[in-house]
Amino acid sequence: MKGIAKVILWILAALAVCLTFYRWAKGLGSITHLSDTWPWGLWIGFDLLCGVALAAGGFTTAAVVYIFHREKYHAIARPAILTAFLGYVMVVLALLVDLGRPWAIIHMIWMWNPHSVLFEVGWCVLLYTTVLALEFAPVVLEKWQNKFSKILQILEKVKIGLVITGIGLSTLHQSSLGSLFLAAEHRQNPLWFSPMLPVLFFLSAVMVGPAMVIFESNVSARTMGRELEKDAITGLGKALPVLAGIYLGVKFLELIVAGDIGLLFESTKYSMMFWIEILLPILAIVILLSKSLRENPNAVWGAASLIVLGVIVNRLNVCLVAMPDIFHGRTYFPAVGEFIITLGIVSGGVIAYGLIAKYFRVFEEQRT
Repeated sequence: MKGIAKVILWILAALAVCLTFYRWAKGLGSITHLSDTWPWGLWIGFDLLCGVALAAGGFTTAAVVYIFHREKYHAIARPAILTAFLGYVMVVLALLVDLGRPWAIIHMIWMWNPHSVLFEVGWCVLLYTTVLALEFAPVVLEKWQNKFSKILQILEKVKIGLVITGIGLSTLHQSSLGSLFLAAEHRQNPLWFSPMLPVLFFLSAVMVGPAMVIFESNVSARTMGRELEKDAITGLGKALPVLAGIYLGVKFLELIVAGDIGLLFESTKYSMMFWIEILLPILAIVILLSKSLRENPNAVWGAASLIVLGVIVNRLNVCLVAMPDIFHGRTYFPAVGEFIITLGIVSGGVIAYGLIAKYFRVFEEQRT
C-alpha cells in the first residue's frame, strides 16, 4: 500500500506540473472557472488561506520550546518547523499558479504600497518563509557538521531572535488574512463578516497549530514506522480544548453582540455550513475533555483532525460560501484542473517531507 500511495503522489505532482505550464501558456480561463465575478477560488481559499493556517504549528511549537522552554515538546520542534516551512513553500507555489502574471510576484519587493493589506501579507509571508528556512537550516547543515560548524554556531546564537521574529511575523499575517475580507462587507454573509475577523483568524491559527502538529506526528509515525512522541502529543491534547474554547467563545460572543445569532437557526445553506464549521471543534473539545480519551493517542489524533477540518471549512466558508455574487447571480465551483493542481501541490509537499525525513535527522530518535 505504501508503494501505491507513493506512485499516486508522484502522478498527482507530475500532473500538477504539466497543468501549471499549460495554465501559464493559455491563461487562467483555460483550466479554471475563475472570472471577474469570482477572481478568488480554490487556490486562494484552500491553498493560501488554509495553507497558511495549517502551517501555524511552526510558530506555536517554536514559542513553546524555545521561548517557554517546555523541553518535553522538543522532540516535535523539528518536524513542526519542517511542516510549516513546506506549508509556506506550497502557498508560494499556489500563488505562482493563481497570479495572472506569476513573474510579477517579486514586484512587491521594490513596488511598495504600505496602505495595502496584501502588501503586508506578502512581505510577512516572504520574511517568515525565510525565517523558517533559517530555523530548519541546522537540520540540513549538521549532516556536514565539519564543513559548516561556524555557520551552525551562528545559527544557534541567533535562534531565539529568529523564533521571536517568526512569532511576530506570524501574528501579523495570520490576522491580516482576516483583514483582507473587511473590505467585502457588502458581499459577505453576516454569519462570517465581522470587524473581529483579524482576531478570529489569528485565534483559529493558534488553535489549529498544535492540532496540525498532532496530525502530522501521527501520520508520519504510521507511515514511517517510527515511535510517536506520546508525552508531547498528550500535552498538546490538553491545550486544545482551551484554545478551541477561546476561539469559539469569541466567535459566539461576536455574533451575539452583532445581533446575528438568530441567523444560526434559519434554514439556509449558510447556517448549515456555519454549524458544520463549529460543530467539528466542539466535538473535538468533547473528546478531549475525557481524561481516558485524552491519554489515548488515537483519540487525540481524531480530535486534532476534527479541528484541522473545522479550520479548513471555516476558511472555505469565509472565502467562498460567505461571498455570493449579489450583482450577477453567478456561482463558482472549482474546475477539475483546479482540484488537480491543488492535490498536486499537496502531494509535492508530502513527497518533500518524506525525502527530507529520510535523508536528514528530523526526528528525535534519529539524533540518539
